[in-house]
Amino acid sequence: MRTLASLALALAIAAPAAAQNFQKPEDAIKYRRSALTVLAAHFGTLGAMANGRAPYDAAQAAKSGDVVALASTLPWAGFIAGTDKGETRAKPEIWTEQAKFKEHQDRLVDNMQKLSAAAKSGSLDQLKAAWGPNSGSCKACHDNFRKD
Repeated sequence: MRTLASLALALAIAAPAAAQNFQKPEDAIKYRRSALTVLAAHFGTLGAMANGRAPYDAAQAAKSGDVVALASTLPWAGFIAGTDKGETRAKPEIWTEQAKFKEHQDRLVDNMQKLSAAAKSGSLDQLKAAWGPNSGSCKACHDNFRKD
């Protein structure tokens, strides 16, 4: 667990600096896609446990809770000017409706913090209770800002 915490701290410190130094738009796109892939994997782990598709494992839930809390804060630095083209499913509305996009970001981060707290509680019931209200965070943003 100490290693995960150290990695999380290093990523949290390094991410803002890295986000400022993308050499090419493709680097920013790769960064945000990678962060979202990690988020989705651990979000899926928690969802599988909450919905009974996987056995509940309190230790794994806590680890995934840590990851979703951190990973939910990372991708946004990669949505910079010039990253609307290339290997991306980002819709133009990300840049034309920035206030709305920011609301979705903030809601996702807040929801993932709540889900993380429940995941780290050691209680399947708390995980289930947090899962329902927070499970739509990704879909809401994708519906508005991601091409299928």
